[in-house]
This record gives sequence, structure tokens and C-alpha cells, in this order.
Amino acid sequence: MDGVLVFTSHQREQIRGELVAAAKADSRIGGAAHLGSAALGQLDRWSDIDLALCLAPDADLNQVLVDWTTRLYRDHGAAANYDVRHGDILYRVFLLDNTLQIDLSFWPTNELRAVGPKFSLIFGAAREPISTPVPDSKDLIGMAWLYALHVRSSIARSRLLQAEYMLSGMRDNVLALMCKHHGVAAVQGRGLDDLTEEQKARAAECLARSLEPVELKRAFRLTVGALLEEVRWASGLATKLEGTLTSIVNCLALIE
Repeated sequence: MDGVLVFTSHQREQIRGELVAAAKADSRIGGAAHLGSAALGQLDRWSDIDLALCLAPDADLNQVLVDWTTRLYRDHGAAANYDVRHGDILYRVFLLDNTLQIDLSFWPTNELRAVGPKFSLIFGAAREPISTPVPDSKDLIGMAWLYALHVRSSIARSRLLQAEYMLSGMRDNVLALMCKHHGVAAVQGRGLDDLTEEQKARAAECLARSLEPVELKRAFRLTVGALLEEVRWASGLATKLEGTLTSIVNCLALIE
């Protein structure tokens, strides 16, 4: 990658060390933890930085955000940032100009805790851990058949880019069900590569290889089949959905 400005592992760990030192020196931060791959000692060339910062009792969140954001832009070459909220936790995600991602999450006082296995306390105290939230199977199934209806109508209207978009949404939910079924991470595709070779091959067959209607229909048919298999495992809806979903697929055979 000559001539391409991309962070190195050494640079990433140097920045991580500087941010941890800054957190320890900031009286408004009462605790901190590594999240993500660093918490499990599983860093690789492409790992990012994911730090949890717990506010001290008298800390002003807005001022802490201003100061830490200023630090990232001034000292570490941030190019942009984006906020994501999970309950009372604010995740401020930074993109550095060397393409490194830094996630700083700001936790309410005395609320720092492990949510799943990727947590390693740096300093301060942590509350009792809680289980990682798992997607609800009923929600995944409901979204999958809802997308399926829009796949059908999009193909029928010759809106093929929209059909592929809807098929991708359907497939994402089906594959999350597959991951749940086989005991691997079911969020954001994180467990897909941990499936068996047979399961991964089945998932790959659900991908549309082109926007040709015949190919979209093929991928749709296999995705519906995969959905029904996962529904049989996850709920008692299979007998109710099988005939209807089969009809949704079969009616496309009448459309040129």
C-alpha cells in the first residue's frame, strides 16, 4: 500500500496509550475500559480503538464531549465524527485522516459494566456484567417476510435496484436468524464467518449475482427457503407462513 496513508498497528497502539493516559489524568473520568477486540487480546492489523469512559459524579457531559472532541481533532487528526446513542450511553465515533476508527463511549456515573465478553477494565470500578442483547427472533422473522413482499413487488415492477435492496434487507434478517440458531454472534454479520463451511455456502447462495430478473428470482427463492428453515427452528410460525411465502415466490414465475 505504498503511497496510501493508512494507520499502522504501532500508530494505533500509540494513540490508544495517549488516550488512556488522558483519561487517567482527567478528573471528570471516574473509570475506563477497553471494549472490542482489545478487551479479548485479539487485536489484528485492522482493529480500531474502542474505549469506554465513565463520568465522575460532578462531570458535565457536554463539556467533557467538547474537550475530548477537541483533543481528537487537535492531536490525532480526526476528519469527522458521528454520534450513536444506546440508552444513556453516548458513542462518539471518530474517523481519523489515516482511516483509523476511534469509538469513545461516555457512560453515566457508576454505570460502567460489561455488556457481553468484550470488556476489560482499565481503572475505576465496574458494575455486575449483563448479557449481550440478542435480536428477537420474532422481529427478525417479521422484518424478513415484510422485505419479501417488497422484493416481489419490486421485481414485478421491474424496479431491479430496489428489488436487490429489499432482497439484501431480507437476507440480513435471515442470516441473523441462522447465526442465532447456530450460536454465533447475530448482530451486524459478526458471526457469519464463524458458521460451518456448509452453512456459509448456503448463505452465499442467497446472494444475487446480478440484477437480471432471473437471478433475482433465484436468490429470492433460496432466501425464502432459508427463512422457512430458520422459522421452523425459531418459532411455531412455519406452518402458517410456508404456504404464503411459497405463493409469493411462485407468483413471480408468471412474470417475465
